[in-house]
Amino acid sequence: MSVKPQTPVVNANEVSRISTGSVIKGEISSPNDIRIDGTFEGRIFCSGRVVAGEKAEIKGDIVCENVDFWGKLEGSLYVKDTLALKDTCSVNGDLHIKRLVVELGAHFNGTCKMLSEGEFEKVAGAVTGQKPAQQPKPVVQPKPAAASQTSAPAVS
Repeated sequence: MSVKPQTPVVNANEVSRISTGSVIKGEISSPNDIRIDGTFEGRIFCSGRVVAGEKAEIKGDIVCENVDFWGKLEGSLYVKDTLALKDTCSVNGDLHIKRLVVELGAHFNGTCKMLSEGEFEKVAGAVTGQKPAQQPKPVVQPKPAAASQTSAPAVS
């Protein structure tokens, strides 16, 4: 009996979406996946996957786990795992990634830096303004001073 690997199930209600025709400026922070088909200007922080459709236009930085990109981007991508540049995409900016997949027809102008997971934490922390996760230092309690057994000489 063989066991088939299971693909993760994504609940449609847990995917944030910017629809075609929508224009949003600002900063997005999401623990869930994000799908963009409209226009976004700002920064995106996502703990999941970002999918930018063919009509997506993004100006700004994206920091996330994975990206599938069909649209247009002017900005930098910071991807902890895999970036897939699809055949219709146009990216002008820098890539900071672990893995890269580029389809025939994709356009990319910028620099590409392959990162280890530790390097990603440092780079992403610089973008988000957070320090990378560090182990807490143990708290050392001072030992109480021993009580003095001798008494001071009496003064006459």
